[in-house]
Amino acid sequence: MTTTFYDEIGGEETIRAIVHRFYEGVATDEVLRPMYPEEDLGPAEDRFALFLIQYWGGPTTYGDTRGHPRLRMRHGPFMVTPTAAQHWLRHFRAGLDAVHLTPEQDARFWEYVTHAAQFMVNSPDPQPPTPADVL
Repeated sequence: MTTTFYDEIGGEETIRAIVHRFYEGVATDEVLRPMYPEEDLGPAEDRFALFLIQYWGGPTTYGDTRGHPRLRMRHGPFMVTPTAAQHWLRHFRAGLDAVHLTPEQDARFWEYVTHAAQFMVNSPDPQPPTPADVL
């Protein structure tokens, strides 16, 4: 029997703990919270957990119910700026810090999410007005 990364890190319980902590941060984040149109973040939390569960080798519930992830398309309606990506990573870091992964597991997970965060950027940060713009 082959062990997946999902199994190695503790499966669904671990991923749901990471994602729950992540969404605790998102709930009060002035940059990220406006990107979630739902009043209740619970459905978004569940979708993200199911995506990560499948990505890391767990059950394919995400794909079975939602189809291909198409991440850039699903996030296309939102301005994902470099600043938003940094906020996203800050909350994901808190999620990883909330569980007990080995340094190697943490590094592998972190490498994936940092790449994913950069991949999702689809807009530059707004530029503050210059003195010439004000005059």
